[in-house]
Amino acid sequence: MKINKQIAYIQKKLALNILGRKRPRHSFFRGIRSFRLAGKSPALGCQSLSSGGFTLVEVIVGMAIFALLASGVLGAILALQQSVKVARERTELASLVAADLEIVRNLPYAQVGTVNGNPSGSLPDASNKRVITIENRLYYIYYEVTYYDDPADGTVLAGTDPAPTDYKQVKMFIQSSFTPTVTTILTNVVPKGLEGVENAGALFLKVFNAQGQPVANANLHIVNTSLTPNIVLDRQTDSAGNWVEVGLPPSTNGYHIVATKSGYSTDSTYPITAQNPNPTKPDATVAVGQVTQVSFSIDLLANLTIRTLDQKCQPVDGVGVNISGAKLIGTSPDVYKYNQNAASAGGQIVLSNIEWDTYTPTLLTGQNLMVLGTSPIQQIDVLPGTSQIFTMLVGAQSTNSLLVIVKDAITGAALEDAQIHLQKGGSTPQDYYSLTGGSVWTQSSWVGGGGQDTFIDVTQYFTDDGNVDINSAPTGVRLNKIAGDYAASGVLESSTFDTGTDQTNYTTFTWLPTSQDPATTLQFQIAVNNDNTTWNYVGPDGTAATYFTTSGTSLPAGADNNRYIRYKAYLNTTESNKTAVLTSLTLNYVAGCFSPGQSVFQSLTAGNNYSLDVSLAGYQTQTFNSLDISGNQVLQILLSR
Repeated sequence: MKINKQIAYIQKKLALNILGRKRPRHSFFRGIRSFRLAGKSPALGCQSLSSGGFTLVEVIVGMAIFALLASGVLGAILALQQSVKVARERTELASLVAADLEIVRNLPYAQVGTVNGNPSGSLPDASNKRVITIENRLYYIYYEVTYYDDPADGTVLAGTDPAPTDYKQVKMFIQSSFTPTVTTILTNVVPKGLEGVENAGALFLKVFNAQGQPVANANLHIVNTSLTPNIVLDRQTDSAGNWVEVGLPPSTNGYHIVATKSGYSTDSTYPITAQNPNPTKPDATVAVGQVTQVSFSIDLLANLTIRTLDQKCQPVDGVGVNISGAKLIGTSPDVYKYNQNAASAGGQIVLSNIEWDTYTPTLLTGQNLMVLGTSPIQQIDVLPGTSQIFTMLVGAQSTNSLLVIVKDAITGAALEDAQIHLQKGGSTPQDYYSLTGGSVWTQSSWVGGGGQDTFIDVTQYFTDDGNVDINSAPTGVRLNKIAGDYAASGVLESSTFDTGTDQTNYTTFTWLPTSQDPATTLQFQIAVNNDNTTWNYVGPDGTAATYFTTSGTSLPAGADNNRYIRYKAYLNTTESNKTAVLTSLTLNYVAGCFSPGQSVFQSLTAGNNYSLDVSLAGYQTQTFNSLDISGNQVLQILLSR
């Protein structure tokens, strides 16, 4: 009873404190301590209890401290549980790996291989993964097995090792279903007794780019579905662009191989079919004891925009065009690697991520249209990693017409302002006169030195920084030698070239040589204006932060509609005994909507009584007699100096 009264008293004191009664001088816990020390229930008026009690704030703080301590303890318990779970999972996974690898090592040597791999065997590959469950989580296990040719006893490529299958390398992959991590374990399996695989051959695969340089880490997909089991292999080239696959079963034209790389074009072998009976690179044959070599050429993908315009430079929509590359994948009959039809929308056809090649766009028949000129002339060389533009000028089809193309006989460059006189004889003689619409600026000599503001003398330029050499043979621009060492860098600025009109569209910028020694670089920037005074040099993105580094790159759209243009050449080297070299430079442009080096004569009368004269200052005049004009014809003329 006394205890109950004491509890009631404590509850009363709590209520009075919460309602704002006078704060006690001692805490509740101190009153409780007095009660316990007395060993009995104190009287209601006892000082130790009457002065004891606690506030609401103390209650809240106490509860918060308790919650904090409880959450910390709970977190520690959960972390410990997770750590134990991970450790147990790792232990079980390690035990599984060890068990699987032990199984692999104890397999008969002939069975150490993958289901669709080379060598063939019973182990699961990437397309036949084995699934296991640990702690309610899925894991996928698969293998990749390859023959290894130990160089200690010679190599198959050098012809010094007739049995290149010294042992097998087994790579085990463990892929988790809940994380992107793939764990890899590598081991070797050595045969008992003598090495060698009977009735087998090898593939030596090489991958290089457009310049003939090796492509490292190129992906090679090798498939043979004519064998049982099928062979499906995925390999990567080494730093020299090579891969050797040994121990392959013999097969005639049975190995289909595809070479590619992210951002690169694709090259492959081709099966013999009715559509392509004579592939230029047929699916590979592997013969017993022989090494079959197959080469592949891949490089950065490019973009090509084909513009269809009228003679007033206005876009023409819905123009059907066939675009054909020059690369063949088969002969007799010719089978082109790229041959597509497309129609213009908004006056252009955009071809993205195409392979480097020489592309020829031609009009599809039945459109009542004809080509009045192109820029560049007739076809365009699309280089790796570039974005280029091809312009077609089209107009209403004429029953009889003649398109004349005039080029330099040595360089092949289009010639501007060549005078063309077309004369028709017979009872109704007619005379036609025209000039070729030019769009090329070429410089191949700088021996005249600096000091020329306007481009008149083709051997001069505006200025340089004193670190370039223009006089060494063969003709070109190099870094200057100082005390036997090349300068680290040099800059040359051209004279001003006048296109004659502010209605100028600049197209491509090319130079030779197209590649430099790895220790050197050759870069360019261009500047355009209409006042022949303000020169702000920019790169391919239209800003001063970039440089033209790939020959054949299109000039930025912001350069168009400017009459005057200059270029700067930047030569650099990191080795004092090597220099960058510039031997020639060409800039293509279209002044107005004239086509470079071309002139078209329309609405002609059919007949074989035409004569043609072509003349240009500094060149020998060309004369053609008894020309037969019937339909839409093209005549290409090469002028010699």
